[in-house]
Amino acid sequence: MFLHEKQVVIVTGAGSGIGQTIALFYANEGAQVIIWDKEPQAIADTQKLISRTRNLVSSQIVDLSVPGDIVKGIQEVLETFGKIDVLINNAGLSKNNSPYELSLDEWDYVINTNLRGTFMCSREAAKIMKYNNGGSIVNIASTRALMSEANSEAYAASKGGILALTHAMAISLASDKITVNAISPGWVETGIYSNLKVTDHLQHPSGRVGRPEDIARACLYLTHPENDFITGTNLIIDGGMTRKMIYAE
Repeated sequence: MFLHEKQVVIVTGAGSGIGQTIALFYANEGAQVIIWDKEPQAIADTQKLISRTRNLVSSQIVDLSVPGDIVKGIQEVLETFGKIDVLINNAGLSKNNSPYELSLDEWDYVINTNLRGTFMCSREAAKIMKYNNGGSIVNIASTRALMSEANSEAYAASKGGILALTHAMAISLASDKITVNAISPGWVETGIYSNLKVTDHLQHPSGRVGRPEDIARACLYLTHPENDFITGTNLIIDGGMTRKMIYAE
């Protein structure tokens, strides 16, 4: 028996990339997966992949920048499945503009989607988990919460906020047997980061760029029913790059 079998698992931003792989991994473990994304076609693509596992999958069109979407989505999960065991807060976006040019509307959109959306999803899911003997929440942050490239202020701020939110909610929700952890991926081979050169891999101490599967396996680990001693932590998965001293040659 898979340890996640029959669990009810919500994965946000599951229409592509890391979120899609996470959803597929939980489906392969026998979980009932609910995929959230704001793009209908992306949802359809993930549903098609998961259907090959012979497990049922449900989906909802949810825009995390709209609080009402989140509240409605959680309520529909409760009405359909009666519980929530795992929430993976994966959805996120960025607006890479110079801080001189970044508009407040762009700033608000990134913060509201990434940070406020993570809080809202966690709070609404926790309201259900607390009456189901607890649960697990994993927030996908980023190594950009700890180090930066130019013109990434809104994204970095949102991901740094997610790290702080993680340890705060881990303490607040501990009495309800809800663990809250974060994962900070580094360079993961997906989307615009998939056109790689040999040097892209070799600069990593691990000898390669990350894959979505690396993050999905970490989610399974952190939400393992027997790993309830792990809470409030940030698991950095970056091939060692944030521990590598870099000097100009």
